Amino acid sequence: MRSKAKAIIIHEKDTVATALELLRAGTEIPIAIQNRTEKIKLLVEIPAGHKFALINMEAGTDVIKYGEPIGQSTAKIARGEHVHRHNLTSRKKQESGQ
Repeated sequence: MRSKAKAIIIHEKDTVATALELLRAGTEIPIAIQNRTEKIKLLVEIPAGHKFALINMEAGTDVIKYGEPIGQSTAKIARGEHVHRHNLTSRKKQESGQ
């Protein structure tokens, strides 16, 4: 029997995955990326519906979801770390000049 997915990526170019349920720190989440499965160890708790990094990112890195940039990292983000407004500026804010 196949286990229920705990997170999802939308597009093969994505640099973040979205938690489908509350995910505890230290959990290793299997993620299917470009025809292979990788395990991402979560560094912190990830609330359901929130994003976590699939790769290490420097400040100023485009964050990709749906295959498109949704914003930029405002700080270094480690693989398995929560990606949210504390370390991400949205593309919408960038385009409006905020």
